[in-house]
Parts: sequence; C-alpha cells; structure tokens
Amino acid sequence: MNPSKKPKTILVAPLHWGLGHAARCIPIIRSLLEQGYNVVLASDGGALSLLKHEFPYLDSLELPSYAIEYPKKDSNFKLKLLMNLPHIGKTISRERKLIKKLVKDGRIDGIISDNRLGVYSKKIPSVYLTHQLNVLSGNTSWFSSKAHQKVIKKFNECWVPDIEGAGNLSGKLGHLKKPTFSIKYIGPLSRMIRRELPVKYDFMCLLSGPEPQRSILERKFIETFSVLDKKVLIVQGVVDVQKTKEIQGNITLINFLTTKDLEKVINESEIILSRSGYTTIMDIAAMRKKAYFIPTPGQYEQEYLANRLKLQRVVPSCKQEDFSIEKLNEISEFKGFKDVDSNYKPEYLFRLFQSK
Repeated sequence: MNPSKKPKTILVAPLHWGLGHAARCIPIIRSLLEQGYNVVLASDGGALSLLKHEFPYLDSLELPSYAIEYPKKDSNFKLKLLMNLPHIGKTISRERKLIKKLVKDGRIDGIISDNRLGVYSKKIPSVYLTHQLNVLSGNTSWFSSKAHQKVIKKFNECWVPDIEGAGNLSGKLGHLKKPTFSIKYIGPLSRMIRRELPVKYDFMCLLSGPEPQRSILERKFIETFSVLDKKVLIVQGVVDVQKTKEIQGNITLINFLTTKDLEKVINESEIILSRSGYTTIMDIAAMRKKAYFIPTPGQYEQEYLANRLKLQRVVPSCKQEDFSIEKLNEISEFKGFKDVDSNYKPEYLFRLFQSK
C-alpha cells in the first residue's frame, strides 16, 4: 500500500456455521493488518466471539444470524434447511440493508464475505470466499449449486482456498468445468504452524459445528475414551467469554482455544479426531497429523470430503453411529497428508481493494 494514502478499511464477514469459516479468515485478517489495512470484523454467535478473542483490538459488529441448526436425525437435515429458507431470506435482506448503510456512511472500502450471501456491494470491491462452487445436497445438488453460483456472480471475485490442479483438497466442491465468473485459487488457508513438540495427548478430539450434533459426538467421545488408559483432550468448540477446563479421569475437556493454544495442543497430540469440515481438513493437512474423520450426519459436503480422502487412502473415516475405538486401528493403513502447496500471496490478492 502507498503509505501516503489513508488506509482502507476492509469488512471481513464469515458465516457462523460452526467455527470453520471464522477460523480460516484469521490468516486473511492477519495479512490485511500486515499490509496496512484497517479491518472490521462482522459475524454472529460463536464465529464472532472467536474473532473477537483473536483480535480484541479490532472494531466489530454483529450481523443477523442465519440460525442454522441440525436435526437429531440426518435424514431430516434437508427438510430442516428448507423450512429455514424464509428466515435465511430475511437474514440476507437485513445483511444487504446493513451493508448499504455502512457503504453510504463511508465506513468500509472493501468486503471479504465468507459464505455470507448478503454481504456485498456494487459500490466497493467485494470478494466471496468459499470452497463450495458446487453445493452438494443429494438429488438437489444441481439446483443448490446453480443457486450458489448465482450469488457468487454478484461479487467482483471469488477466492477459493485450494489449489487448482492435482493434489487439491476440495475435489468437485471447489472446481468447475466451465466457470462463468472470476475465480482465484489462493491455496489452502490455515492459521496453524507445524512444530516438533513432545507428545502430551494420545488422542485429541476437536469438536465443532451446530447443535445438537456437536453435543452428540462429544458424549460419544467421552463414553468411548473413558474406559481407555490413554490421555485424551476434548476441545468442545464452544466459544464463551471465559475458557473453562474440566478433568474427568483420563479425559481433559476445554471449551475452546485461541489459535496459539490450539496450535500447541495439536502439535502435542498423536492422533486428531474431528469432523471432516473443509477448514479442519486444511488445518490438519498443514500440520501433517494422523487423523480420523467423522462427518456430521446429513451434511453431504463433509461426507463427500471424508469419502474422497478415504478413497485416496489419506485419512480413514466412518459414520458417527459406527464409530468405536477399534476403528482407529485403520489409521496405520493410510498414508496421511503430505506437504500441501499454497500460492497465497496477500499483496497480489489485495490489489482489488486499491482499484477503486
């Protein structure tokens, strides 16, 4: 940036659907600050809380919530989402109204929206960050993909946190045969750095995602690991004002960890058990850790990513209902993640915000 010019202010707005969208925005926010931009954080729920814990000195605002919840039965997921569409539509309208006022008042000069459908403006550079150019929804995947692509076209650029060619992590989710809008493959994003530390935990369980499925898996982990003579850490993925820590025999439960602490315990853990959300996959790939994935029931994207990595013999996985401690014996038969290429170059990406 030209030091003689007034720093531009970029609004970074991740979707609150678990903590993954907010987590992968952290390296982008760091880069914006390093490049001399001002940043305003915008989200809701745990996602906003996580960003405020990471960047307590930045301005923030609360966006209307999409109120995404999972049913207890995965077969009801699509129905639950369809029933929530009117509310989502109203939320998008409220987002649009709020963004329009921010732009009119001159409070922001650019936007990076991570899957927030109404956070864009035709008057300032607007970026859509997603790994889901195709949105899997079973027999309605064609419709959901086209609807999502229609939204993406409203933005100046679409940034995909993956590589374009062989060795990519997102598969058909993040790649189109004939794209009709501007796509930049920025390389996998991770807030984590691999370090060689002594192993402290045999297993680390990393929980995330909306309720009630987050709690269901937590109870399953406690029940499974409580009978073992192994050291287990469960990071519950529940962001609150204060961190909490509870010890139940061989199991330590912590409600949430900021990036520095989470990076440390991942480096100190032998095996990571988690959902197969895309951000989690990017983090574990960056750390090159042994892992076992349990996709959220009914979430087609996570099921696809877990099955893809299983077929590639990278990481084993199973359905939540089928998980048992014996399943972890499969890990030794899989090759795990190798070095992941990244072409993330902030100074190149952020030129868009200097164009207007």
